[in-house]
Amino acid sequence: MTIKSCDLEVLATRRSQYPVLDCPEFLLVGRSNVGKSSFINALLNRKNLAHTSSRPGKTQTLNFYKINDLFYLIDVPGYGYANVDKKTQSKFGKMIEEYLETRKQLKRVFLIVDFRIKPTEDDLLMYNFLKYYNLPVTIVATKADKVGGSKKEKCLKQIMNTFDLVVGDDIIVFSSVNKLGREEVLKKMESLLIETL
Repeated sequence: MTIKSCDLEVLATRRSQYPVLDCPEFLLVGRSNVGKSSFINALLNRKNLAHTSSRPGKTQTLNFYKINDLFYLIDVPGYGYANVDKKTQSKFGKMIEEYLETRKQLKRVFLIVDFRIKPTEDDLLMYNFLKYYNLPVTIVATKADKVGGSKKEKCLKQIMNTFDLVVGDDIIVFSSVNKLGREEVLKKMESLLIETL
């Protein structure tokens, strides 16, 4: 898939603000500071479409990116950031839950984890939460460029052993620096778009 156009079209905090177009959608979830913005920029081949920040917890809305006038990529607030107060964390949780419960256009969720470390308890909770809604999930293990060749196999096994993936779910090793895994993610999206048409 070639990315011809991409725009941040809607910032939403509730259902009434979601886009009205009935386009397929892909959701991005992950811990605060795991590299979701870098993933978006690398995937869409744009430098600063999604703003990266050294301050975790920057995304506080559901950000709907319209891609090729065909589908939406949705970035949601990161989880597991201790400096966000409990009330705000609860608000983020409800925002995401409302989306999952009401959005029939959702085709797949991409759960971003850090390739270098064992997935956290929050990562596992998020995966199980998504499976509660019977949603298909691709684990995207990012920052793979920071892992040497001999350690890659160990890191991949660590992720596979942590997540008890159901049939149909998979893992893509990714790097926003050297674009490893980019084509794989785009192909997966493209195949799901073809099924929808």
